[in-house]
Amino acid sequence: MRQFDIAVVGAGLAGSLAALALAESGRSVALIAPPARAADGRTTALMDQSIAFLKTLGLWEAIVPHAAGLETMQIVDGTTRLLRAPPVAFRAGEVGLAAFGYNIPNAPLLAVLDARIAASEGIVRLEGGVTAATAFEAGVELTLDDGERVTAGIVVGADGRKSRIRESAGIGVRTWSYPQSALVLNFSHERPHGNVSTEFHTESGPFTQVPLPGGRRSSLVWVLPPKEAARLRDLPAEDLARAVEERMQSMLGKISVEGGAQSFPLSGMTADRFGKGRFVLIGEAAHAFPPIGAQGLNLSLRDIMTLRDLVKDHAQDETLGERFDRRRQADIRSRTLSVDLLNRSLLSDFLPVQFLRSAGLHLLSALGPLRTVVMREGIEPLGALKAFREGLRERIARKRA
Repeated sequence: MRQFDIAVVGAGLAGSLAALALAESGRSVALIAPPARAADGRTTALMDQSIAFLKTLGLWEAIVPHAAGLETMQIVDGTTRLLRAPPVAFRAGEVGLAAFGYNIPNAPLLAVLDARIAASEGIVRLEGGVTAATAFEAGVELTLDDGERVTAGIVVGADGRKSRIRESAGIGVRTWSYPQSALVLNFSHERPHGNVSTEFHTESGPFTQVPLPGGRRSSLVWVLPPKEAARLRDLPAEDLARAVEERMQSMLGKISVEGGAQSFPLSGMTADRFGKGRFVLIGEAAHAFPPIGAQGLNLSLRDIMTLRDLVKDHAQDETLGERFDRRRQADIRSRTLSVDLLNRSLLSDFLPVQFLRSAGLHLLSALGPLRTVVMREGIEPLGALKAFREGLRERIARKRA
């Protein structure tokens, strides 16, 4: 029976990055997941804090050729309701950054991670599914679907919403659904995007265009009623391109849809806790919500950063799961709540809710300091407080000098 310090179950983006980060700490890591992956035409927007983390892992140089910078992020009220807000633009230069982050297609991102994992001496890839995970005093025994058994001091569940690891740990979940589906596609356009991402707020949810490399290509997440999302997905490419261009008010000129569109229903999920004993949950095994505000993988990377820090001192600690849970509760709960409230506010026809959303965008448009606080918080939790403390230290240092 093979023994490892850590077993990571699930080899999607979160699981692969967790394996690489934990192997960097000098631990022996088993990455356990079946080899086949469904083709993934989606993209992932990673914020500045996440990009810095990729740099510490030595990954960014291989990823950056596939990435497009997000220099400006603007919100446009695309509703036809009585109370509408003015456009709001968030510019990275306002918080001293060249870009808030980068948009990266999932397929080449996963290819870079797979290549790095294959080259890592600290990671053993086991291409099987986990059928059982049993904790005992000194570790956890994992049974794979080919009958092999391995043990690990810590098991990281990165195996998605239907996590077998979460189930084996006896951790419950809270789930909810929305009357929406997301239509996802990539498209080319006549005018350059200028590294600007535009999110239209509509009655059915956000319509979000995000730049891709090359200047004249973008990705799209369009939140719609399920039947409408299915109808648009099945349209001929030319008709779908016309619908996208119309929704965008021809901001990028003539549009051509690349390849097939995908659609999937929107729902949310949070685990009752994010760790227990020798089990830790990250990514969509722990939390999942609609693709709004570029929060999903960025939140998962903060899971990994926290876990990496804890493993340095508590790799064989049978209470590591509880330590991890305490560290992640506030961030995960607050981000989940904020995304849920924003999405529901777009769906609501209740006039006071419309007023609050419109008033909030008015304030962000008019008040630069408030906009700065929101931008820093979107990039990094408590980022505004951190910037304030650093600015205060600099002022004190200048006075002493």
